[in-house]
This record gives sequence, structure tokens and C-alpha cells, in this order.
Amino acid sequence: MKLKTKLSLAFGLFFVALLLLAFLGGNGIYRLNDATQVILEDNNESLEYVRGMLRSLDNRDFTVFAQNLEKQKDNITEIGEQEVVNVLQSGFDSLLANAGNPGQILRFDALVREKLYQIWDINQAAILRKSNEARHTGENAFQLIGILSTLLVLLAFTFMLNLPSYISRPIAELRDGIRQILQRNYTARVEVRSSDELGELASAFNEMAQKLDFWEHSNWAQVLFEKRRIETIIEQMQDAIIGLDERQQVLFVNPVMEKLLGLTAKDMVGKNALEIALRNDLLRHLLRKENTAAGDLKIFFEGRESFFNEEKHEVRNDNEVIGQVIVLKNVTVFRELDMAKTNFIATISHELKTPISAIKMSLKLLADERIGPLNEEQQKLIGQIRDDSERLLHITGELLDLAQVETGNIRLAVAPTRVDYLVGYASKAVESAMKEKGLHLDVQLAPDLPTLQLDAEKTAWVLVNLLTNAIKHSPDGERIEVRARRGKDAVLVSVRDYGKGIEEKYQQRLFERFFQAPSNGGKVTAGGSGLGLAISKDFIEAQGGRIWVESKPGAGATFTFSLPANE
Repeated sequence: MKLKTKLSLAFGLFFVALLLLAFLGGNGIYRLNDATQVILEDNNESLEYVRGMLRSLDNRDFTVFAQNLEKQKDNITEIGEQEVVNVLQSGFDSLLANAGNPGQILRFDALVREKLYQIWDINQAAILRKSNEARHTGENAFQLIGILSTLLVLLAFTFMLNLPSYISRPIAELRDGIRQILQRNYTARVEVRSSDELGELASAFNEMAQKLDFWEHSNWAQVLFEKRRIETIIEQMQDAIIGLDERQQVLFVNPVMEKLLGLTAKDMVGKNALEIALRNDLLRHLLRKENTAAGDLKIFFEGRESFFNEEKHEVRNDNEVIGQVIVLKNVTVFRELDMAKTNFIATISHELKTPISAIKMSLKLLADERIGPLNEEQQKLIGQIRDDSERLLHITGELLDLAQVETGNIRLAVAPTRVDYLVGYASKAVESAMKEKGLHLDVQLAPDLPTLQLDAEKTAWVLVNLLTNAIKHSPDGERIEVRARRGKDAVLVSVRDYGKGIEEKYQQRLFERFFQAPSNGGKVTAGGSGLGLAISKDFIEAQGGRIWVESKPGAGATFTFSLPANE
């Protein structure tokens, strides 16, 4: 039974008892009053009428006697009174009829008086009887009221002793149980003594404690531990990281990002990033959906000019974006290494050109018959040395070209070039690597391809780089396709592999310097620098073309570059 029902019944019982008490008291008073009124109004009037008739007989005033007799006839209230009144009426009529006979008058006078006294006695007895009834009624009402009042007092005393403890004891136990829960004692339980609201509250508390205990000893605790561990790892990372929810509220920020933004985590976590960005230029730049600035971010950090590569990762739940993680990777070391490499390439290229030129001059002198004849073996050795010198000179030229790309000063040697020559050169360059993995090269060239005006070495370098990447990401025994076709105003050359493919979110960043898309289970392929595609993009765009990628996860990737056709 519900506590509300119990209290309603208890107070309802009190209410009914009070109503009963009031009813009995009122009924007793009403009956006493009614009996009193009957005594005063009916029986007393009859006595008055009898008294009046007796006086009228004494005075021989039969008119008054007749009037009182009529009134008495209208006030018959007791049993037997009507018969006496009828006899009295007959006697009075006889008395009037024999008014001239003294003997008859005396006889009828005695009869009339006798009947009057009978009426008197009947009403006197009625008054006594009704008085006794009234007294008994009052006594009974008093007894009932006394008994009911005693019961009400006992019931109220019982409620006064038991009701407060009945309500307060479960509440006190619940309070103690909550204190135990606050102290992480999830084994605490509250005794369920009833099925009312207090019992339901105790049951709900026990169920909550049971689930908390289960949670404490279940995988949820492990999940929380992992969450804290990941947060610790994020804090220790050298990259700057900030996490946002779907409403752009800052969820977390690591110390490196704090230093870059010049704000503390306390100033950012739980607040709207857009509001913070109003006073912070770097955060405002990071929150742009499409950043207009090309290349890496240059930021003065830790006392020197540093470079950061920006990455944005969407957090999804069932294809619904529920947050975003922004990462700034510090690529300053790579930029410094790149600059050192560029300087080294430029220096070593220039340094190698001089001795190689001297070797070629010496070979020319040795081959001159005026110095002296050479036997066949010597001529063969000179030929080999000449070929190696040419190859070294060609390599130094390529190194200088690479240095030009990375310094932004690309010099093109434009000449008429056939596409089949470029494809053949690139295919021969990767032939050994193809054989190592058992790959098959499928080349299809359109028959109407025009001769292009381009830098053959740089374009071949791009094609070799694309083929090398395709070999790297192709499963053993698979095929690689090279296609060349004519477009509207350009020639399109494509290289397709059948590897794992590239996720869409990484495709737009493939041609950025130092960026490497994760491939093997989310890991970046080791050994790469992230420069090959960026240099390829520079070579192609320098010749008025463009380069792009098309890929779907699990379906491989197709890299295509276009070069303008002048015909």
C-alpha cells in the first residue's frame, strides 16, 4: 500500500470518527431537545386544558369548559387519551342536557371530574416517562461519545508514537546510505520494509548502489582508465592538440597548444572556441573551415621561428559529426633538414660538376691517338668511364633541379617530347623494382597523342615518382596501369594501383610538403619524407599543368597529371 494511501486512510479514519462523534452528539442533543419540547408543548398543554376545565366546572362556566374540551380534543398525544376524551364529551353533553335536574347534574359532574383526572394522570405519566427517556437518551449519547472519544485519543496517541518513526527511520537510513555511497562504498544497502513510496525509494537506492558497484568493477572503469591514459598521452605529445565538440565547446587542450595560443586550459576548457577566437588570431585561423593560407604555419615559438603543419580530424558517431580534433604538427626540424639537404644538394652538385668535367676532359685526351695508340681493352675501359661520367653528370643535373624546386627557382628545359618516350623512360627506371614484387605493368597509350612542349627530365621524374609510389602500395603479383589519353586542351597521363586506397579526408593534403597519409592500419609508411608528391606538383604546375588523385578505400588509387597540348 502506498504511503499516500496509508496517510489518507489514517486521516480519513480520524475524519470519519470526528464526523461520527459530531453526529452522535448532535443527535443526542436533538433528541433531548425534541423530548423536552414534546413534554412542554403537548403534555403540559393537556394539563392546562384539564386545569381550565376543572375551574370552569367549579364556576359553572360551561362555555370555557367547552372551549378547553375542544382544544384537548385537538391535542390527543397519548394512548388511551382519546377514549377518555370521548367519554368526557358524552358526560359533558349529558350534563348540559340535564342542567335543570340537580341530581343529574351532580352525577354527571362527578363523572366529568373523574375523566378529567384520568386525562391528568395519563399526561403526568407521559411526562414522567418522556423525562426518563430523555435522561436515558442523554446517558447513552454520553457513553457513546465517551467511548468514541477514548478510541480517538488512543488512536491519536498511537499515531503520535509510531508515525514519526515510521517516516523518519527510512529517511535516516537512506541518508546514511547516501553518505556511504559518497565514500565510494557501493556495497551499502537500505532495508526495504514496506511496499509504499518509502519502500520504492529504498528499492531505487539499492538498485542505484548495485549498478554503481557493477560499474566500479566492470569494463566501464577500464574505459575511464583508458580515457585518462589517452588524456595523459595527449598532454605529453609534442604536437599541439585541441579538441572541440559539435557546439564548438573546447573539450581538452594540451600544454603545447596552450603555449602556442598564449592561453591556459583553465581559460579555454568548457568555453566556446568561437568566442575565444575573437581575441586570438591563431585560434581564429584554426577554426576556419577552409584556410586560405598555403603551406605550413610560421609561428614564433620557444624563442625561434617555427613551422607547423595543420591537421583537422572529425570525430563521428554513426556518420554524425560529434566533434573535431585540430593538430598542429611541429615540422620545424623537417624544414631545417630540408633546407640543409637543399644546401647540401646544391653544394655537392656544384662540387661534383668540376671533377666530372675534368674526368671527361682527361678521357677525351686519352682517346686522342696523337697521345698514343690504345689497345682494345684500354678503349673499352675508357668507354665505360665515359658512360659513368655522363651518368654522374646527369645525376648532378637532377640534383640541381631538385634544389631549384625546393628553393622555388625552377628552371625548365622545354623541348618537343613524345609521351611514349616519357612512359618508356619511366618504365625502364622502375623495371627492377617491379620484378622484385612480381608486378605487371599495363601500359595503354592513345594513338592520337601529340608531341608536347615540356621539360622531359622533370616530367619523367614525376612519372617515375608516381610509379615508385604505386609499387610501394601494391600487393605482390598485382598489376599497375599507365594510361595516356588526349583531353580537350591537354594530354592526361595516369598511374593506377590496386592497393588499399586513400581515405577521402587525406586526399586533399597529399600534395603538401611532409604530409604522409596513413595506410597500414592507420600507420604512416616508414621511410618516406612526404616531399615526392609536393615536388611533383611543383614540376607539373611549373609547366602549366595540374596533378590530382582519385581513390576509394579498398579500391586502390589513380594519380593523374595533365600537360597542355599546343596542337
